[in-house]
Amino acid sequence: MLHEVLLALLGYTGDLIVDERELHKSLGIGLAPDAPISDEPTFKLASDISFLQPSERDLIERIVALGFYYRELDRFATNSRNLSWIRSANAGHSELSKGKSGKQSVYRRAIANGIVEILSVYRSAVLHIEQKLLSETVPILATLTQGLNKFFVLLPPLHELVLEIERDDIRGGQLLNLLHKRCHCGVPELQTCIQRLLWHGHQVLYNQLASWMVYGILQDQYGEFFIRRQEDRDAEHGSSHSDILEKLARLSTDDTSLTDWHLGFHIFLDMLPEYIHMRVAESILFAGKAIRILRNPSHAFRFQDAGYQQLPRGSQKFQGFTGRFPFQKEDFVDKELIGEELFPQSEADKIEALLSDLKESSEFHKRSFEYAVDSIRAIAASHLWQLVVVRADLNGHLRALKDYFLLAKGDFFQCFLEESRSLMRLPPRQSTAEADLMVPFQLAAIKTISEEDKYFSRVSLRMPSFGMTVKSSHGDLGKDVNSGAISETNLDGWDGITLEYTVDWPLQLFFTQEVLSKYSRVFQYLLRLKRTQMELEKSWASVMHQNHTDFAKHRNDRTNCSASQHMRQRSRPVWRIREHMAFLIRNLQFYIQVDVIESQWNVLQAHIQDSHDFTELVGFHQEYLSALISQSFLDIGSLSRILDGIMKLCLQFCWNIENQESSANTAELEHITEEFNKKSNSLYTILRSSRIVGSQRAPFLRRFLMRLNFNQFFETTARLNVVRPRPAISVLNQQ
Repeated sequence: MLHEVLLALLGYTGDLIVDERELHKSLGIGLAPDAPISDEPTFKLASDISFLQPSERDLIERIVALGFYYRELDRFATNSRNLSWIRSANAGHSELSKGKSGKQSVYRRAIANGIVEILSVYRSAVLHIEQKLLSETVPILATLTQGLNKFFVLLPPLHELVLEIERDDIRGGQLLNLLHKRCHCGVPELQTCIQRLLWHGHQVLYNQLASWMVYGILQDQYGEFFIRRQEDRDAEHGSSHSDILEKLARLSTDDTSLTDWHLGFHIFLDMLPEYIHMRVAESILFAGKAIRILRNPSHAFRFQDAGYQQLPRGSQKFQGFTGRFPFQKEDFVDKELIGEELFPQSEADKIEALLSDLKESSEFHKRSFEYAVDSIRAIAASHLWQLVVVRADLNGHLRALKDYFLLAKGDFFQCFLEESRSLMRLPPRQSTAEADLMVPFQLAAIKTISEEDKYFSRVSLRMPSFGMTVKSSHGDLGKDVNSGAISETNLDGWDGITLEYTVDWPLQLFFTQEVLSKYSRVFQYLLRLKRTQMELEKSWASVMHQNHTDFAKHRNDRTNCSASQHMRQRSRPVWRIREHMAFLIRNLQFYIQVDVIESQWNVLQAHIQDSHDFTELVGFHQEYLSALISQSFLDIGSLSRILDGIMKLCLQFCWNIENQESSANTAELEHITEEFNKKSNSLYTILRSSRIVGSQRAPFLRRFLMRLNFNQFFETTARLNVVRPRPAISVLNQQ
């Protein structure tokens, strides 16, 4: 009887201690290894035993229930630690290995190792009881109860734990979360056991973190880590293969490290433990992606700067319209050597040391974990900053984008607009518009761009086809650009002109397609504004030149001279409205170029000087672009439409003024004048509203309004609900 009970405590039933589940199936047949875990203990005394008292029977059945829990826990540990599927995979049984590996879990295997430790202590206790009973004459049941007392509070909760794991198929981060919740209990012995199980689970987590944040490798064979590849999420959401390819093509880069950076990985919330904050998970994601970039530099990175420096003088200038410089990729580049330069082994040792300290701790401390992650993230961000800002000359490229996309090189664009003015007076031809613009673009470059400007070779001019987007990756930008081009092709069909900027590795991390599209959006707006301002000046200069020529020709003819003077006097109201247009456009251009662009550029430069963190720089640059767009009113639909209409009216006015000798279209001039007065007054009324002036979105808006309304003209006219047409236009109608 004694040995029967001792064997039952180790999970082996016999004639006196039986398993009810086995009896229900067939007598003498053992339990299958993959049978589901039973909810309730099934170890019972045989019903034909009659020499025991009811109290003794209850006590024995309570004791042998520990044997049931032991057997179920041991079966769970054996199944979780089973590695036979590896042989199946190596043997080439693809379907079998796929099905087997789908049930595997490294986290369950780690928890199983912890359970084995606890069961080994239990077995030692049973062995100690057996030795004591055989060597001494002591009460059997009392000794069993006293020796196994602490396991009555350990094994049932552990059985309940593994039962929940099996029933709900819990794995990965979800398993860590479950264990972390079970740690909060009032039984010290049970709390210690579950903390030990959680420690085993955290060993797997720390190994995955070490692989990810030291080497940039994602070790997650069974999808249990909270960082996953993007294609896994696309597959879960039902994205087709063509959709994934489209996303990858949008990057316009052949570098796999950049593909991984933009579209490679994401945080899988289902596997993120609740006690790990989302901010910490994002830091882990960033650190791993940064290490991948630093350890896997582009093949042409070593020759990037040298290649541009070795270009013949003068050859860079026409790079934008003859094609990109074909860098020769040397096959002997030692990527490991470059990676060692970008991310020294000493830094990797620091990260490993931080994670080793976490692994050696017997308990999980949230503050220590977050401190280690923040330290690792700071190391990765610092080296990525060194790569992008110092080695890749980020500030030089930012200045180049300011020069060309924000029109800081005003002489170049003034020359380009003058050279292309005659071309832009005609509707653009859909098939050759871009090629037609290349000639004035080259002439402007020859006249204004120096040979030392190494960044101009990265700039190329683009003219999209009508009704099509600027670029597939630019999204809604192309739609906004071409909506006006379709409506009035004869006047603003050239508004689709845009620039492209060639970005090499690793600057694609900073200048994404989204960022470049924002630059293109601001460029198109500024170029239209500068073109409008130039046309207003050219129209005045052209007519004044003609008047001076007529005056010199007819100065001795009193009749023609007086008629010419009379004509100039009647045209003064027309030139007055032209001056109003030029005044508004000049002040708007000054406000954007000086108050907005220059001030925000100085703020960005201060941030670049003070910051040594890549993610901070990305945030500062996003704030810089957002400020440019918001303070230029491009994100306010009503203001954007009014400004768009004002620029169209100005161009129409210039077109009609220069052609009024051949066709007297005074009715259209009157309509343009009236519409301009309405729109300019509406613009002033909206800008001076408390919702815009009182907000922080445009800190220099009050200066702009003060310059516009320096003599109270706009404020006076804005009070009128109905704008009266200029009397000068009616005088022209009498002609």
